[in-house]
Amino acid sequence: MHTALGPGLLESAYKECLFYELVKNGFLVEKEKALPLIYKTIKLDIGYRIDLLIEHKLIIEIKSIETLTKIHTAQVLTYLKLSRCPLALLINFNVLHLKLGIHRFVL
Repeated sequence: MHTALGPGLLESAYKECLFYELVKNGFLVEKEKALPLIYKTIKLDIGYRIDLLIEHKLIIEIKSIETLTKIHTAQVLTYLKLSRCPLALLINFNVLHLKLGIHRFVL
């Protein structure tokens, strides 16, 4: 993997570094943003957490795993639907070249 951080770091390390860089560059970033499920008229906190929410418009979900699966895609699509954000990036840092680990989703 060719990132400045090197291979094998935990997702939390990538999240903290990306959070730092985004805030340093003037973006409004919310980390571990709770995303409740609204059922009828009841707000349910069922544990959904967006890794990074940028400017209330972009969700970034961070992974550092061997292979992304359909469940990761489903997770991001669920976050898009519940948050009504227009755009999400699913980023897997455990790749040889980072551009291969970036997947874009549009609501």
